[in-house]
Amino acid sequence: MLPLPVLERAAAEMTDYPGCGQSVAEMSHRSPIYDKIIKGAEASLRHVMNIPDGYRVLFMQGGASLQFSAVPLNLLGESKKADYIISGQFSNKAYKEAQKFADAAAIASSEDENFTYVPTVTADSLRPDTSYLHICYNNTIYGTRYNYIPDTGNVPIVADMSSYILSEPTDVSRFGVIYAGAQKNMAPAGVTVVIIRDDLIGHESKETPAMLSYKLMAENDSMYNTPPCYSIYMLGLVLDWVEETGGLTAMKARNEKKAAILYDYLDSQDFYKAPVKKEFRSMMNVTFVTGNKDLDAKFAKEAEGYDLFNLKGHRSVGGMRASIYNAMPEEGVVRLVEFMKRFAEENA
Repeated sequence: MLPLPVLERAAAEMTDYPGCGQSVAEMSHRSPIYDKIIKGAEASLRHVMNIPDGYRVLFMQGGASLQFSAVPLNLLGESKKADYIISGQFSNKAYKEAQKFADAAAIASSEDENFTYVPTVTADSLRPDTSYLHICYNNTIYGTRYNYIPDTGNVPIVADMSSYILSEPTDVSRFGVIYAGAQKNMAPAGVTVVIIRDDLIGHESKETPAMLSYKLMAENDSMYNTPPCYSIYMLGLVLDWVEETGGLTAMKARNEKKAAILYDYLDSQDFYKAPVKKEFRSMMNVTFVTGNKDLDAKFAKEAEGYDLFNLKGHRSVGGMRASIYNAMPEEGVVRLVEFMKRFAEENA
């Protein structure tokens, strides 16, 4: 979901961005007006996330999935080694992509228990000459999240935060790179945000395509080519909404409350099962099953009649998955629990 105030503001400005007589979807990315939009979005992101000095913000394209290639191409040192923690499908995809360019090692995995927890690693778990540690901070498919930031010593952490960014305060200084596709908590699909520490820029391999070069994107202020203009504009509106509603501290409190409504119900009954270990439960994606595939399918279908959509779980997990990102109001979670109770009574 996108916040309703954001959609309403975008609708009001669709045909005439204030003062220019044209839509953001129409204007030149080289125009002074758009220059203010993109710079304003970056300034807002820096403020909302408290991004420290010594980090660059890049607006790139291709989704988080293209960063699976960009990260090793830009960050591999002379050792050509990179370490990965496998905690779900997307971290596994990132690992497999890195193997094309690097001596990539899966130093820990939770596949042994169908990714119902996040592996714990320390600096001793890493190879001594590895270039970075890659993690996927929140796992949309399995409903898990990191409940700690690994202590990696001097090895930079690269975190895919696509489905968790802006959901709570983040200590950016603990990471070398944070990247995130926009379409969960930030904006419509199109822009990918990369937050990277300055000293990690400029070490890309000579084979790195121009569009994947952090150095080239930084030198050109994310405007080496036409950026995803409208998605960046929408990101700016979402960031305004985040600030207007109390910032990330308030966002975290609201997200914790929403998640607690759903998890408290799941823990209070035995019709549904929540497979994720409690200490690794995600605030953004809540997975649950009945244990009967036909009943799960019936649940997802009947939920649509209750104005609850997209609840079918991923095929690798089955069951149901409720994504309760920032813009999902508390009322939506309450309505889901009401339906869950009714469905359980009718199908027990």
